[in-house]
Amino acid sequence: MVDKLKKWEKDGYVLRLATLNDAEEYYKNNFNPLDPETARLTGCKPSFTRDEVVNFFKKCISDPDRYDFIIISPDNHIIGESVLNEIDEDLRCANFRIGLFHNTGYGKGIGSWAIEKTLEFAFEELSLHRVELDVFSFNTRAIHTYEKMGFRHEGVLRDAIKTNDGYADDVLMAILEDEWRNIYHNNCNE
Repeated sequence: MVDKLKKWEKDGYVLRLATLNDAEEYYKNNFNPLDPETARLTGCKPSFTRDEVVNFFKKCISDPDRYDFIIISPDNHIIGESVLNEIDEDLRCANFRIGLFHNTGYGKGIGSWAIEKTLEFAFEELSLHRVELDVFSFNTRAIHTYEKMGFRHEGVLRDAIKTNDGYADDVLMAILEDEWRNIYHNNCNE
């Protein structure tokens, strides 16, 4: 049974499972307006209506095949998310994505910390065997972070992304349970 009240804290930041009550704040702080660089790095459209965001958020929260964590800043604003979705219980795998919606959260280790805790949840709480993701080739900061957290490159979908000035690749990455355990245990023993 998953602990729905599970939360982690670091330097005043909080990572916890999202609730229906977070929907309005999630929209207000992150999509009103959406940072253009965030839209570019995630491949989403440049703007969303309140109803689009709130309804999608609520749909995600009620989906049993996903866990949506929110990242809350020390001043108590939602600044990002870390998501396990498309969970396949038979294969024991899931897709992963993370987003910091404001550049004020960059360079502080918050993304790495959220990835670490989400992977801990995936492998310890959900007993997953594999967590996979895809990331655009021009998002070099994210690729570096994923590599640092133990994700390995598995393939490239060449020219799979349309950009303003042409095409870019979609990089496929994953981490397996035993790889994560080796990293986790090595970090705990340091």
